[in-house]
Amino acid sequence: MNKKIVHDALILFAFTLVLGLLLGLVYGVTKDRIEEENQKALRAAYQQVFENADSFEAYAEFDKDAANELITTAGYVDEIKDVQLAKDASGTELGYVITVMAKDASQSTITFSVGIQMDGTVNGYSITSIAETPGLGMKAEEEAFYSQFQNKQVDQFEVVKATPASDSEIESISGSTITSKAMANGVNACIYYFQNVLGGAN
Repeated sequence: MNKKIVHDALILFAFTLVLGLLLGLVYGVTKDRIEEENQKALRAAYQQVFENADSFEAYAEFDKDAANELITTAGYVDEIKDVQLAKDASGTELGYVITVMAKDASQSTITFSVGIQMDGTVNGYSITSIAETPGLGMKAEEEAFYSQFQNKQVDQFEVVKATPASDSEIESISGSTITSKAMANGVNACIYYFQNVLGGAN
């Protein structure tokens, strides 16, 4: 009986060892490809919010901890993840792409990049990670909603249920006010960071 237990345990150990080695091999082969695909997705998001940019480079003075302490103090529950400087072909600085994680959505966090020109004009946003309810919160990816943030120069956005009466008002996605507010809050956090750290409008 004891021999059988030892035998079975050895088989299980060998199986686990082989499986672990195989998983490690697969990860080693695919991790570079996964990272490459992630970078492509980020680049596509940057380009979507800065179509006229020729290049993007990490903003050297970005301090993640200081950034999030700043916006938390201002009352935001979002998290600034990254800041890129957008440049044209001649090297002229066009503005910033700020990637933010909204933590107050209805289902999960939403990560997206926001383009802000040097004069403070918001170009819009591009979502890179979202898991909201299909047919409701997922409509944050649709042009009917995200276009409301494009080409606006405001201090902050406010979600309303009626037809917007000003550039600062965003009409809520029907049946998904929480997601709508999460997107607006995330963009507002980026605007706040731009105004207080990146120099605001030149």
